[in-house]
Amino acid sequence: MDIHKILLQYWGYTTFRPMQEDIILSVMKGQDTLALLPTGGGKSICYQVPALAMEGICLVVSPLIALMKDQVEQLKARKIKAFAIYSGMHFNEIEVALNNAVYGDAKLLYVSPERLASRQFREVLQYMKVNFVAVDEAHCISQWGYDFRPPYLQIAEIRDMIPKVPILAVTASATPEVVDDIQEKLNFREKRVIRQSFERENLAYVVLYEEDKNGRIINMFNKVPGSAIVYAGTRRRTYDFARFLVKNGISAEHYHAGLSNAERDQKQQNWMKGKTRVIVATNAFGMGIDKPDVRLVVHVDLPGSPEAYFQEAGRAGRDLKKSWAAVLYQDADLLDAEKQFESSFPEMDTIRRVYQALGNYLKLALGSGQNLSFDFDISNFSHQYNFEPVVAYSALKFLEKEGYLILTEGVHNPPKIHFKLQGEDLYRFRVEHPKLDGFVKLILRLYTGLFSQFVKISLTEISNKTKLSTEKIAALLEQLDHLEVVNYIPPKSKPQIIMTIERLDSKDLYLAKENYDLRKQIARKRLDALKDYLTNKRNCRSLFLLSYFGETGKQRCGKCDVCLERNKAQISKAEFDNVLSQIKPLLMVKPVKPEELFVAINNFNAEKSKRVVEWLLDNDKIYYTPDKKLSWKNK
Repeated sequence: MDIHKILLQYWGYTTFRPMQEDIILSVMKGQDTLALLPTGGGKSICYQVPALAMEGICLVVSPLIALMKDQVEQLKARKIKAFAIYSGMHFNEIEVALNNAVYGDAKLLYVSPERLASRQFREVLQYMKVNFVAVDEAHCISQWGYDFRPPYLQIAEIRDMIPKVPILAVTASATPEVVDDIQEKLNFREKRVIRQSFERENLAYVVLYEEDKNGRIINMFNKVPGSAIVYAGTRRRTYDFARFLVKNGISAEHYHAGLSNAERDQKQQNWMKGKTRVIVATNAFGMGIDKPDVRLVVHVDLPGSPEAYFQEAGRAGRDLKKSWAAVLYQDADLLDAEKQFESSFPEMDTIRRVYQALGNYLKLALGSGQNLSFDFDISNFSHQYNFEPVVAYSALKFLEKEGYLILTEGVHNPPKIHFKLQGEDLYRFRVEHPKLDGFVKLILRLYTGLFSQFVKISLTEISNKTKLSTEKIAALLEQLDHLEVVNYIPPKSKPQIIMTIERLDSKDLYLAKENYDLRKQIARKRLDALKDYLTNKRNCRSLFLLSYFGETGKQRCGKCDVCLERNKAQISKAEFDNVLSQIKPLLMVKPVKPEELFVAINNFNAEKSKRVVEWLLDNDKIYYTPDKKLSWKNK
């Protein structure tokens, strides 16, 4: 089927965004491809469209359970058959998904990297007709990436099982080191990178050193109309800022992972529909959210890294209209970032003690627990075993990066059912159990697809139809599960710990010192880059971010706070060329001290001369030598 017809039929678009068609055609030719698209660039369409155009099923490897579930639901709403398999799922649910992938007409199967590596999955894989493998958030495969996940390293192993199948790796944030690393770790047959520029021409980046953040943010909302996101560092801060905005006449709501599913959905919908102007959120908000008309994104606390900032700021102005991304900071924020950095790397002995305590907390015997999920309250755990919560969290995240467990935020999992009995067997059961017959018929009337897959249900909806309490509905479903009529999975909404391997004795825990040291070194480099971005007063903000991601040769944006300050000293092209004609011959001969250079420029305003020099530095035409002289590059 033609890819343009697919795009129109399922998504309603008449044209692809920049680079999407190139990426799709590359994978359809069987070429290993790395696609670099900025946030909002339409990464998912790059693998969803060819999955429908090609015969067979596409495997999508993704690290984020919430994002997998969200994409599967969106595809189903478009009448596209898709399934997901991830750690913590009921084994019957996994079996149904795999059966649909092998024997059904499923077009996409989302798989977490942990499940991809399981023996059960690999046994079934040989019977699937895989057209290609899509690796989402591909930067997770690189230790140099900001969200490294060891299970991603096992993706390349399945290539031997499906040797002719190409890989499409996609990411919105990769430095030059990570770009090379992704292709190497995924065993690309030939290097092939298709990239869309990370430049956001409609987005103005602003960094403000500000002691009075409250006053500044009100001033910003008074000047910039339209929808906005405010990112805060803690759940408490989201509540405080939202309340402050409301008191000052600005419609706002707070959002974080600790809220109930119903609260999160309601707040998100109010904001998406424009009923609420501002959503004040932790970084739990935004993944999978595509609101095109966000005019302003403000960080009132520091983002976690340049990569995280680029993604979060990039949620502004997806409709390509003028928008702003601002960070408000003060000295205390930089000090807090240093403290956070140190606490993010607990001692090895502390990590072992946290792991030992976790096994006891979950009541797991040695050798048990693999692929099981448990409700988890980190505050209760930390209090019970006398850990600082931030230390316990950091230790658990390190164990996650080593592949021992997964720590998820509180994501609501609604109840699901799948009918095991079908046809005559189900009819016989209903005749033999007349008291349950009416209830079974009601379920079959309310929901479709129950015999081929697990289907989300609403206990409230069934309660309204039957006039029974939701507790009674749940009890009836559990009874049907016990009688092996249905598979029933109760709802969950608390944070989860998923044990990816069986519990070990803490002394048998392998924690590589070299991995620990390397991650600390990389995190240090990332924090230093973030601090440089904040404190820089000379380089264009856009050029700074582009350079971080390895993109050069762009002009300064002309609209960030740094550029606007420099624009005050206006200079015409003729004036620029005049200064350049005097500077270049001097610097081509030998390095010159800045003060000597300015003296040598005849009959010209010193401020404008400095502006030309700054432009040449920003655009990599000249550079400072080790002894602080200016020299022309590439003589």
